[in-house]
Amino acid sequence: MLRHPTTSPAAVGPPLPTKASKKRGNYNCGRCGLPKRGHTCPLPGSDAPAAPLPPPRSERRLRRALSFEDEDAASEVGDAVEEVWDEEVVEEEGVLGKCLAEVLRRLPPAGLMAAAMVCRGWRDGVRRVWRAAEEVRLRVPRCSPAGSIGSVLTKCSSLVRLSVKMESDVDVTLLACISFSCQNLESLEISISNASVNRITGDELGRFVSDKRCLSSIKMEGCTNLGFLNFSSSSLSTIWLSDLNCLSKMIINCPNLSELSLDFSRQETDSTDLVTAVDSLGRTCPRLRKLHIASVYLSHEVVLALASADLRGLRMLSLVLGSEITDASVAAIVSSYERLELLDLSGILSDTTSVSGGIQFAAAQLPLLQLIDCGMTIRDTSTDTADIEHDENNGICSNSVGDYHQRTPNTKLQPMYQKLIIKHGRLKKLSLWGCSGLDALYLNCPELNDLNLTSCTNLHPERLLLQCPSLEHVHASGCQDTLVGAIQSQILNDHTGVENLFQCKRLADGSKRIQVPRYIVPQVRLKYH
Repeated sequence: MLRHPTTSPAAVGPPLPTKASKKRGNYNCGRCGLPKRGHTCPLPGSDAPAAPLPPPRSERRLRRALSFEDEDAASEVGDAVEEVWDEEVVEEEGVLGKCLAEVLRRLPPAGLMAAAMVCRGWRDGVRRVWRAAEEVRLRVPRCSPAGSIGSVLTKCSSLVRLSVKMESDVDVTLLACISFSCQNLESLEISISNASVNRITGDELGRFVSDKRCLSSIKMEGCTNLGFLNFSSSSLSTIWLSDLNCLSKMIINCPNLSELSLDFSRQETDSTDLVTAVDSLGRTCPRLRKLHIASVYLSHEVVLALASADLRGLRMLSLVLGSEITDASVAAIVSSYERLELLDLSGILSDTTSVSGGIQFAAAQLPLLQLIDCGMTIRDTSTDTADIEHDENNGICSNSVGDYHQRTPNTKLQPMYQKLIIKHGRLKKLSLWGCSGLDALYLNCPELNDLNLTSCTNLHPERLLLQCPSLEHVHASGCQDTLVGAIQSQILNDHTGVENLFQCKRLADGSKRIQVPRYIVPQVRLKYH
């Protein structure tokens, strides 16, 4: 008769833990991975204390191996299944992840932030989009501080081009966030709304440019509080600054600079010394190719300083709103820079000067010229042109002439009409917007395809001759209907119609009659605005 062994307290060993302190352990063996129920581990060290719980990734791998009885086979097949599983995951993420990335990268920053709260997968996709973004355009609302942009920029480790539209006031905090978050930034553009104020000073902007060794382009609006300008950088190639006012000094030491745009405020209190600033460009910016200066204080002395700067690589020159630009100024430009491809002299506001002779001289002496903008250079001083409005898409500004020039009430000016004759083999665009003093125009430009005659109110249809077979776009808003008809008849009609209409003409000054040469005008599509 078998007897069951007695169970004395000494034989039982230490008491079992109470129910309250009992903790559920792992159901698998910590050494071989098999279930513990009815299991004797064959590995050595069975009497050793149980190993700690493996990390989640190892535990997941062990759970997948439980379906195989043979340990070695389980290990081999488990590795193979893991490899196949990874390929399936990569393939699935490659298709779905690519589609998700294409959708997410087209969302604005606010949409990306909302998409990140959908699920973990979308949050990871948004994070990858932020990390891979090379160009970001942000709009900061008025209620948001300038430093709030830092939370977005810290996510963009690959950012090289940044454009910020500020609807709130701007100060050095914005530059600090950009400098800290964007180590490899190459292009920066800061624009502000009409109600915003830019409080960045010249010292703060100069330090920012000096610290960003990779920065090649900077564009900023509302630079009214700079005070002075001191840029020193070997990487900068493009500088655009607008609303400049009262600069005590302007030093731009950028040997690789190729494009410079300085737009000064149109205030009578502006005391910037443009002569000294322009004269130093030849020494500090020898590779300058594009130069734009807009100021009501542009004068003949500034042009002479620019001519003596000897910018040998200059190809595009824009001197806008100059009050004292004359034919002699244009002649100085032509004699110094014979390889110009773009010449913009628009917006001359003086009532006593005109550069029509200089424009004809420039067209004759600059063989590489492709674009000329002569807006408002030939004006009818007898009429009030205080409210000339021009479409900004055509490169035209809205100016108020009456703000800068006062006339005595009893002064009565006699109308002065002028003619313009341009013959050029490579000219492609010609803008004569606002030239109300122009009554005769003769063009012989075989490559011309864009002509702007907006607000040429006194241009006579019978004194218009267009020998431009490549002409496609004509802007003639604000002109007489008869002028528009004359343009259509010269461009669209066949050779016979043109010859019968303009067989004999009298010159603008009425001195003699001329015979119009024969030429062929092909059928082209015109756009009248």
